[in-house]
Amino acid sequence: MNAANPSPAGGPLVEGPHDPEHDPTASYALEPDYVASLTQRILATSGETVPVRSPLDGAPLAHLPQSSEADVAEAFVRARRAQVAWSRTSLEHRSAILMRLHDLVLDRQEEILDLIVLESGKARKHAFDEPLHIALTARYYARTAHDHLDTRRKAGVVPVLTRVEVNRVPKGVVGIISPWNYPFTMALCDGLPALMAGNAVVAKPDSQTMLTALLGAQLLEEAGFPRDLWQVVSGPGSVVGTSIIAKSDYVCFTGSTATGTRVAQACAERLIGCSLELGGKNPMLVLRDADVERAAEGAVRGAFSNAGQLCVSMERLFVADQVYDRFVERFVARTQAMTLGATLAWENDMGSLISADQLETVTRHVEDAVAKGARVLTGGRARPDLGPFVFEPTILEGVTPEMTCFGQETFGPVISLYRFHDESDAVARANDGDYGLNASIYSQDGARARELARRVRCGTVNVNEAFAATFASVDSPMGGMRASGMGRRQGSEGIHRYTESQSVATQRLLRFSPVLGMSEETYAKVMTLNLRLMKKLGRA
Repeated sequence: MNAANPSPAGGPLVEGPHDPEHDPTASYALEPDYVASLTQRILATSGETVPVRSPLDGAPLAHLPQSSEADVAEAFVRARRAQVAWSRTSLEHRSAILMRLHDLVLDRQEEILDLIVLESGKARKHAFDEPLHIALTARYYARTAHDHLDTRRKAGVVPVLTRVEVNRVPKGVVGIISPWNYPFTMALCDGLPALMAGNAVVAKPDSQTMLTALLGAQLLEEAGFPRDLWQVVSGPGSVVGTSIIAKSDYVCFTGSTATGTRVAQACAERLIGCSLELGGKNPMLVLRDADVERAAEGAVRGAFSNAGQLCVSMERLFVADQVYDRFVERFVARTQAMTLGATLAWENDMGSLISADQLETVTRHVEDAVAKGARVLTGGRARPDLGPFVFEPTILEGVTPEMTCFGQETFGPVISLYRFHDESDAVARANDGDYGLNASIYSQDGARARELARRVRCGTVNVNEAFAATFASVDSPMGGMRASGMGRRQGSEGIHRYTESQSVATQRLLRFSPVLGMSEETYAKVMTLNLRLMKKLGRA
């Protein structure tokens, strides 16, 4: 595995005491005025701050103001006031702002990429997925707003005489709690349809990647959204997150299954809805007729994109006997050819883990597996020479149920290989465990792969791709089954979750009670005859 040298990047950077183009020990800093322009968007009056350091080199990036419960309460006051006016704007007006956001994100992508890499440590090419996804999401909901939100006519109980319409009414203020692993995408992608549907948002991004989320909020305002419509608060989930859940009309959470369960319980106590995208132990199946080279390339991206810190990344790889040896040879060779580096360079194939805690988890999972008999085909060790939290992309063979990484989510660049003889057995093993977020099937017989996909208990299944095909197809729903979550982002489900359906029926002439002295018994007989007639006429 090779190391990439850092290269200069555009955006709001000031170089440290070294030349970042030639010195691997170079550090980067952010312009103080630039940091201040972002952090002033946090509604925080507590006077407390917390430091944020870059996983690239441990250098300080910012001191983040911390919000109090009173700040959260004020954020909701402002958001509710802004939402009332916003809900009265036209879909055309909202769509035009989303399209301006689309262009801003593409125009400012170098700045966005700098912040993503500095805060998360991921490879720059993986950071590019984020502005790409937000541009796709903004354009999609701008172009399809009327399809999702227009008032619809429905069949009335009495043809002609009963007119029924269904409206889509905004929930009000949506609370969004987003994670660190995709700080730009997750900060914005769930909120854009909420705004499109006429809601306001109170957002709590993860503190490690707050600057990226704040840049997203800044771009929303530059595009034309009212500033108070999108409030940002900062602080620990136990204080700020709990307060958001207590005041929201709907909650959108992305994170661990353990925390998601607590979010769902808190929402249930208030009888409000929530959508949760949680953990995964995602399987990839390589069938006997798979294109081995294509499957090996997909496995590298599926397992090691963002250093495996991706909810939909692959951690379990089931390979048919007929192609197992050839596949493993190509997969290992491709993995060993990867370029690693904790820098801003485009050349990195994989970057750093986010933190010491994440590095400790990955190291512990690998060491536990090896101690209990698993074999490391490549990788398996930390690389402090490249960055404080870099861990080599790792392929394990011989992983068994008593090993921690067999069933627990590692959330790092570690994947386990398993042979299979029978496809039905492979599907059963893919469905083993509690998770059901994403799966991948490689086969040259698309129809057969799609039929197998129906038997896999995951919210998304990609054929001849690891995760990008479903994630980037924003007209289709994306989310998890079982312990991987509830609700869906993207598509019609991704925007309808932020609305209440309201039925309005207008009745003409006929009333639903006896008329002209008719008895209740006669009325019942007339209505019974009417039901039989409607059946003969084929009415629903």
